[in-house]
Amino acid sequence: MLTNGGGIEEHERAERLSQQLGFPIHPSQYCQAHTVLKKFAHGYRDKPVLVLGGKRDVIRKVANGYGYKRACTTLDVLAWNPSVWPFHTLSEREEASTQKIDFSNTPISAIFVYHDPRNWALDIQVPCDVIQSAGIIGGPYIPLEKQREPVEVIFCNPDLLWRSDFDRPRLGQGAFKVAVQAVLKAMTGAEYPHTQFGKPTKETYEYATEMLKGRINEMYGESDVFPHVSALVSGLSLPIFTLDIAGANGAHWSSVLVKTGVYDPSQGHPSHPPSHCADDVEEAVKWALEQHLEGRLRSV
Repeated sequence: MLTNGGGIEEHERAERLSQQLGFPIHPSQYCQAHTVLKKFAHGYRDKPVLVLGGKRDVIRKVANGYGYKRACTTLDVLAWNPSVWPFHTLSEREEASTQKIDFSNTPISAIFVYHDPRNWALDIQVPCDVIQSAGIIGGPYIPLEKQREPVEVIFCNPDLLWRSDFDRPRLGQGAFKVAVQAVLKAMTGAEYPHTQFGKPTKETYEYATEMLKGRINEMYGESDVFPHVSALVSGLSLPIFTLDIAGANGAHWSSVLVKTGVYDPSQGHPSHPPSHCADDVEEAVKWALEQHLEGRLRSV
């Protein structure tokens, strides 16, 4: 399962889904927007990094589980110096979730936006401080071209919108990225270079493919044979599921547009046509299984 969702550890997400479906889901079967960050942990294992998103220190725990031993949050920064953003006072629960860190002597090497930030103002201010001072919050301004090692910035979910219980879609991490880049451009005159993961990026589909291969090897042993992959794309709004279809097609997966959620055919046809359209997930899964079985029969 490949999703742009996240915010918790994979084993917890798999447990929840297993309970909902009444069927066991292994963590290795679930690729969240930030799961791909596992492969970069070795480069930042002992370096301070800023992680954004989620409630309190939940994302820090996810990052620690991936191998990022020195993950910091913006709440840590606010606990260190409340003047960083004087318009937010930490609650008791937020205070209890923080770590004591002297950020005046802690150079931040990278900023990872794991999940949707809860406090956009604070979570825009702190990265701006980090980026403009080569990692030292409160340090002197250093132009990007004069920084020896500019702070790396990574976003995990490009979705501008997402669907909640509200009648209209809500702003997602993609909107947060637009806001951060707009502020930085207004301050410095240029957008800050960044790396984007999540659907429909090539890197995310490649990582998901490797996860699939690993799961198959766990179940059946090492093999050079890899089955054809089908991706189920649920309709949210035309631009979003069009990108998901493009990502699946680009990864040479079969893409299935599932006409659920707020899918509206009056918006027109996707600019990237799916391999198949289905009214619901059950129909889509049946189609994918039929395609797989037909392929096996043709190869006999």
